[in-house]
Amino acid sequence: MVLEGRIHRRNISGCGLAGMMSEEGRLMSGEGIIRAMEILHDRSNGLGGGFAAYGIYPHKKDYYALHIMYDDIRAKEETDMLLDERFDIDSEEVIPTRKIDSIPRGPLLWRYFVKPKADFEDCGLCEEDYVIDAVMTVNSVVAGAFIFSSGKNMGAFKAVGYPEDVGRFYRLDEYEGYTWIGHGRFPTNTPGWWGGAHPFTILDWAIVHNGEISSYGINKRYLEMFGYKCTMLTDTEVVAYLFDLMLRRHKLPLEMACKALAAPFWTDIDRMREKGESKGDVYRALRMVYGGGLLNGPFAIILGHANGMVGLSDRVKLRPLTAARKDDMLYIASEEAAIREVSPELDIVWNPKAGEPVVGELKNPAKKDSNKAIELEGTVA
Repeated sequence: MVLEGRIHRRNISGCGLAGMMSEEGRLMSGEGIIRAMEILHDRSNGLGGGFAAYGIYPHKKDYYALHIMYDDIRAKEETDMLLDERFDIDSEEVIPTRKIDSIPRGPLLWRYFVKPKADFEDCGLCEEDYVIDAVMTVNSVVAGAFIFSSGKNMGAFKAVGYPEDVGRFYRLDEYEGYTWIGHGRFPTNTPGWWGGAHPFTILDWAIVHNGEISSYGINKRYLEMFGYKCTMLTDTEVVAYLFDLMLRRHKLPLEMACKALAAPFWTDIDRMREKGESKGDVYRALRMVYGGGLLNGPFAIILGHANGMVGLSDRVKLRPLTAARKDDMLYIASEEAAIREVSPELDIVWNPKAGEPVVGELKNPAKKDSNKAIELEGTVA
């Protein structure tokens, strides 16, 4: 795939983020998140835009939805053989798109709805680890093939371009989801390419990020000990895998995982312990156990997952992050203007403290499963 960005102006304060979720599980068109990202247009430079949406495949909610980019048909044929070995494929189809002049010709875009083909008592893996292993195998073994989305009843959509153009390219106004996150990219240290656009996902975890993970090398080596392979040429990828490791595999509470990623400074921890505060001992243990997972450098992130959405900034807050609520809606964005674009009247607006997560949760997770299906043109099988 084409790598771009060497001749473009770079701005280390760039990248725009936005997220919105209905905690009641109400479904919303993708038009709202596209408009929010359009307001943040100048935070990106056309080298990457993308979205993740939850609740968009209710008619296939029991299947993993694999979104895959292919450089050519040879990469697809090789990937198809690997998928056939590991999964029962319910259906496969071209991801529907519309022509947008500003979106350059890109890779082949395909999606599959699959179930694992394995006896998990014999293979020694749980179902989720089995799917992750398949994703890592394709992304590291098959030249020109990248699985960029692998969750159930959700999907990531990304490309080289401005985010509002990417959203319309993928026809997101025709989907309905209860959580949407979006990103406009302004690359700083890595090239712009279709696979390198945000969000980065694994299973149903999806991350959009503004900033720079200066601990990327340490985080990457730490994750490799647990079988994760970083292949997307960008630092943000490690954040998605760290959340999967801490929340799904290690069963950490969400707030504890956030404190492991954006840990308090040692001086603050020492001060807590001197005052006899028990949380000082907890934070000390987190820093010792998860030192390899600590994120250094400036960052603001939005995490989307099946049952909610989380906003988190670094422990000094070197990147902006604003949150707001209106009725059952939670909004998080780089700038308040993006939120006001889709909800002019708000109940509360606030700027989260450094390292303090903003958490949105579905009040009734069962509501995320709707029988309402979408019909899109372009299905080929």
